[in-house]
Amino acid sequence: MALTVLTTTYNFSVYMIYLPIVISLTVLVSQFLFKNSKAFMIDIFHQKKDIAMATNSLFKIGFYLLNIGFALCIIEFFQIESIERLVVALSKKIGGFSIYLGIMMLLNLLLFLKGRKHALNKENQIKNENIDL
Repeated sequence: MALTVLTTTYNFSVYMIYLPIVISLTVLVSQFLFKNSKAFMIDIFHQKKDIAMATNSLFKIGFYLLNIGFALCIIEFFQIESIERLVVALSKKIGGFSIYLGIMMLLNLLLFLKGRKHALNKENQIKNENIDL
């Protein structure tokens, strides 16, 4: 007869702590980034506010999907049998996700800056063509 030892694990608890934190972080960063990117988008689209806001909303949805999807992909925790291991595992996962989220935010900022630079170059090119006429 095989003896089965049941041990208490904190796996369910760690998931219930991890999910709200990473989703909240994603929403917080997204709100901050896309609230402040409106000026870039309006500049990129030459003051056409409706196109700028629509594009900004699409970037926001993409940001949510990409980051929450990544958070769900890395969710796996293994046999958390003590509170100490729970804290360590959460720290590693949430810390790693925060670094990833920061990199994603910087990449979005670089995209906005590149778009703005392209729009300014295009605007200067049009001005130069008008002067030559």
